[in-house]
Amino acid sequence: MKHCLTLLATLTLAMATGANAQSTKPGLWEINTKMQSSSGEMEKAMANMEKQLAGMPPEQRKQMQDMMAKQGVSMGSSSGGGMSMKTCLTKEMAERNELPQQQQGDCKTTQSPRSGNTMKFSYVCTQPPSSGEGVMTFSGDTAYTMKMNTTTTVKGKPEKMSMDSSGKWLSADCGAIKPMSPPKK
Repeated sequence: MKHCLTLLATLTLAMATGANAQSTKPGLWEINTKMQSSSGEMEKAMANMEKQLAGMPPEQRKQMQDMMAKQGVSMGSSSGGGMSMKTCLTKEMAERNELPQQQQGDCKTTQSPRSGNTMKFSYVCTQPPSSGEGVMTFSGDTAYTMKMNTTTTVKGKPEKMSMDSSGKWLSADCGAIKPMSPPKK
């Protein structure tokens, strides 16, 4: 479950990096993601994580959700078997082109200049070891779609994954979702 969350956070960072290349509106964002892996392991891990959360007593589930919210994450299922994540982008983060992120490794992202409303990007991370490339299509400063291909290692074996994602701005007020801290350099 931890590997699954770490990889999801890393992939979310990669797609959020691209989203922030264009000025994005600060506030509460919802990111919906659907992933497919070559082995099916990621889908199994996500389904298992959702099953574990659903099987928790209500108090324990709320405690887990509150803990995640304090770290800047609210997760749930989205339509089509994907994952929905809410995250907070502060005004200062948007001004500094800083991203809401929770990351344990070192990632380097390369972005191509925007061409119209699209931008290509690639990334390499050390924890978990992964790399990928993608294309983002922006709809102003309040929405985007993204397609990305990733190579990583799951249970010691190479894994190829594809991800389709969309992000939309929900409100200027992040509510109980606290901004994530940038990784220490």
